[in-house]
Amino acid sequence: MAQEMEKRINEVCVRILAASKSELYLHMRFLDVALAAFSYVQNPEMETLGTDGALLYYNPAYLGGLYRRGRGEVNRAYLHMVFHCIFAHPWKDVRRRKKRACGLLGENLADLLWEVSCDIASEAMVDSIPLHCVRRPASVLRRETYAALGHKRRVLNAEGVFTALLEEGPDLERLQQLRGEFYVDDHSFWSGGKRKTPNQRPKENWDDIRNKMETELQSFGQDSATGASEGLLEQIKVENRDSYDYRRFLQKFAVLKEEQQIDPDSFDYGFYSYGLSLYGNMPLIEPQESREVKKVEEFVIAIDTSMSCSGELVKAFLKETYSILRETESFFRKINIHMIQCDEIVRSDDRITSGEELEAYMEHLELLGQGGTDFRPVFTYVEELLAKREFTSLKGLLYFTDGKGIFPRKMPWYETAFVLIQKEFEEVDVPAWAIKIYLDQEEMEAYKEGIRDEH
Repeated sequence: MAQEMEKRINEVCVRILAASKSELYLHMRFLDVALAAFSYVQNPEMETLGTDGALLYYNPAYLGGLYRRGRGEVNRAYLHMVFHCIFAHPWKDVRRRKKRACGLLGENLADLLWEVSCDIASEAMVDSIPLHCVRRPASVLRRETYAALGHKRRVLNAEGVFTALLEEGPDLERLQQLRGEFYVDDHSFWSGGKRKTPNQRPKENWDDIRNKMETELQSFGQDSATGASEGLLEQIKVENRDSYDYRRFLQKFAVLKEEQQIDPDSFDYGFYSYGLSLYGNMPLIEPQESREVKKVEEFVIAIDTSMSCSGELVKAFLKETYSILRETESFFRKINIHMIQCDEIVRSDDRITSGEELEAYMEHLELLGQGGTDFRPVFTYVEELLAKREFTSLKGLLYFTDGKGIFPRKMPWYETAFVLIQKEFEEVDVPAWAIKIYLDQEEMEAYKEGIRDEH
């Protein structure tokens, strides 16, 4: 009898969630794949709802109570969790941000601040949708919070909310007040904390969903009937552009070359053992002392020294680059890097041949220029270096800048990337032949202060 009752309750709950998914889909068809990404699992041990990106867990009593308050409440909770996954909140690596916050708030408050920031980001997106199926009058606290954050951040993503709230120096009472206002779901399933499906890869699935959503929203335009997709597209762009691997990107500049090291692949143990057995202590074949490897050897780092670029952020960028250069598996022991400073003209060119030289360059860095920004002189200068045979296998150029300047029209034959430093989301148009990499100013400031991830 108890099992039959539990089965019936479970069926009702699944129908409630399925009905919510269908109603949201009818009004926001651009969320079709995202809304269908969850499977439903009953979990009476939890207090509310939660997701790990693959399963949506629910407490039947809580879900039933939510439904009695109105279908819109279920819709909002469902959409809240969908936005968590679209914006990759369950899989964010925020150790640097939390370390920075720990120094000001302590570890427990730093964790609570991140939880609250994710909920505010999701709820802000839900509240921005002008549809009756999710509409709910905003409380005074909610309106005041959005207004205060809106003065500091144009896009209310979780990282931006976290930084804006951290600047306020919130105490426990303030954070608990915000948590009570914006709390919807249990985050303990994030990052596999309580996941029952270890073989699933929800992060990769949601990355794919988010990328396709950006393409569709850009291709087919905004939802003219509701305008519901406008803010979502902007947040998706912010999330997609942040997902880069600087270390892997630098491998684009790698070349194939012989390096002095034992090549285990060329070692034949059969002949080696045969020689020892035949001659006593003389192996017939010894391993080769060099092997072909693909690593980074040569590239150019151009630094925008115009008034719009901070010297401290330039040092932070070089510090991150140096941390990668120290990894011998990525770079040859001898390198050839030209550090070029330029505003509207080339101000200096320093040749770096080792990680130690780069470290010394950073310690004594003095920015020259502070004029306007013109990217063209650097490319002209690099052509002159090539003509003088300063490079043997130049693969690429990194231009550290805020992107506000005059770009060259002609495409160089080597890879070019503009590394754009920004605190707020702002789309920068670079030539079609160039690569854009966005670096978050707050992340770079963490490097400047010596706050590093523990790997």
